[in-house]
Amino acid sequence: MFRILVSVLVAAGVTAVAGGPSAVLEAGQDQEQAPSVFRGGSELVRAFVTVTDRDGRLVTTLRKDDFELRDEGKPQPIALFDNSPRAIRLIVMLDVSGSMENNLPILQAGTAQLVKYLRPDDRARVGTFGEEVTISPTFTRDIRELLAALPKEINSRAPTPLWRAIDKAMDGFAAESADARSEARNVVLVLSDGADSGVMLGGRFVTQGDVIDRARRQDVMVYAIGMRGRGARAVGAGIDGLRAALETGQPDPGLARVAEETGGGYTEIRLTDNLGLAFGQVADELHSQYLLGFDPPRRDGKVHDIQIRVAQSGMKPRARKNYVAPKDK
Repeated sequence: MFRILVSVLVAAGVTAVAGGPSAVLEAGQDQEQAPSVFRGGSELVRAFVTVTDRDGRLVTTLRKDDFELRDEGKPQPIALFDNSPRAIRLIVMLDVSGSMENNLPILQAGTAQLVKYLRPDDRARVGTFGEEVTISPTFTRDIRELLAALPKEINSRAPTPLWRAIDKAMDGFAAESADARSEARNVVLVLSDGADSGVMLGGRFVTQGDVIDRARRQDVMVYAIGMRGRGARAVGAGIDGLRAALETGQPDPGLARVAEETGGGYTEIRLTDNLGLAFGQVADELHSQYLLGFDPPRRDGKVHDIQIRVAQSGMKPRARKNYVAPKDK
C-alpha cells in the first residue's frame, strides 16, 4: 500500500486527496461509522493489519468476522479486534551519511511537516545516523525539539550505520513508562539512500537479521523510505574509495525485507519528491490499521508463523509474519 501511494506521488507530483494524504476506501459503508471494538483477555499476541483493495486504497471498515487468523496454518479465534486509531510512538531515523551531504534542507523540511500528520495522542522522536547515531531525548510533538536533533552540517565522509541505527532506535522505546508501552504502538521509520556500511568506529556490529529478530521480540513495526536520485560522486582508492562506492549505490535492499517481516511498509522516493508528504503517508496508514489479538496455542518461547486473510475478494492484508510465543514458567 505504502509503495503504491508514493509511486503515484512520483508519477504525478503532489496529489491532493480530500481528508488526508492518501486515498481511503470505505468499503461501501458510511464514513461516520463508529469504530468496532471487541476485546478479549490479557497476554494476547497482537498483530496490526493494513488492508488495501485492488487499487491500493486503504480499507478501513471491515469487521472481525471478515478476518481469518492462522498460527502455523491452524485457524485461531480472534480474541481482540479494534479498528479505531491507536496512539503511536514513532522514532524517525534519518540518514546523514556522506552521500546525503547536500540534502540537509530536504531533511529539515520533511521533519518540520511531520507533526501535522500526528494525532494529539501520538508522540515522536527524531534521530540521525552517520558519523554517530543520535536520537532526540524525549517523545514529543514539539517541532523545535525534533528539528534540534538534526545536525548543522553533514560530513562528506560519514558512513551509513543503517542496521545499528534501527537497533538503537529500538533502545529508545525502553525509556517509556509501562502504561505507554502497553497502549501505544512502537514504530521506527527510517530514511536512507545507501547500503549499510557495517560497523562504525567504537560500535558493535549489527546485521539485518539482528534487527528483524529484535523487532519480532519487542513487537516493533519498521517502515522504510529509500531515497534515489543522488548525483554520482568520484570514487577513489583504498578505504575511502570503498566507502564512496557503497554510498553511491542504491538504498539497501534489506530495508524492504525488514519492513515486510515486521508488518511495516517500504517505498522509494526521489530527491524532488515531498518528503513530508511521504511521512504523512506512513502516519495515515498507521492510523488506519486493524488490531487483531489471539491467545497463542503453544506457550513454548519459540518463533511461530502467522497468516492473516480477509474473506472479501480483492482485499490484501499486510501484517507481521511471526511472533515469539510466551513461555510458561
